[in-house]
Amino acid sequence: MKRTKSDTPAVNPFAGAQFLMSCAQLTQLPADGLPEIAFAGRSNAGKSSALNTLCSHKQLARVSKTPGRTQLINLFNVAGGRFVDLPGYGFAKVPKDIRRDWGRLIGDYLEGRANLRGIVLLMDIRHPLTPFDVQMIEWSAHRQLPCHVMLTKADKLSFGAAKNVLLSVRKAIAELPLASTQLFSSTSFLGLDDARAHLLRWLGGGAENLPSAP
Repeated sequence: MKRTKSDTPAVNPFAGAQFLMSCAQLTQLPADGLPEIAFAGRSNAGKSSALNTLCSHKQLARVSKTPGRTQLINLFNVAGGRFVDLPGYGFAKVPKDIRRDWGRLIGDYLEGRANLRGIVLLMDIRHPLTPFDVQMIEWSAHRQLPCHVMLTKADKLSFGAAKNVLLSVRKAIAELPLASTQLFSSTSFLGLDDARAHLLRWLGGGAENLPSAP
């Protein structure tokens, strides 16, 4: 996706995003108070593509055709805080010992990171609410953190079918006051404005400068 004039930081507050660091242990994380938004989801759910689209970058987060390639916590500086790309979970072909390490790393970050302001949970709209997804939503509710579900790859379904999945997921999380959901597509930019505005509020900013188009 090429940059346009509307993708400057003055319009898209995330357009100035920059890679900060990769961490294999929590002790390597920055020791400051900047707010962080974590991006979580099953391997191949479209986390990297979503991050790239939100920030108007082509390769801010690497997109791999091999699920489970991201094995570290990757941090990106954005205006007002950081985006945190967590290792994808639930991919069966990854060796068990690596899956165990990923699970421990994700769990320790989510449980103990004081900077965390909310979780963006990416779900492939064709495979929503896997047991791992449900566990993540329930955990965020337990810690009283907001969880925003982005149903990715919405362009893969017809509008009617995508809307039905959206309504089904909304019904499933209706009793959780801090949970929300939306349709999203990194290809058609469906839901892009709403997603940017939602994340900007978590970081303490306003939505008045967000673009009306990607």
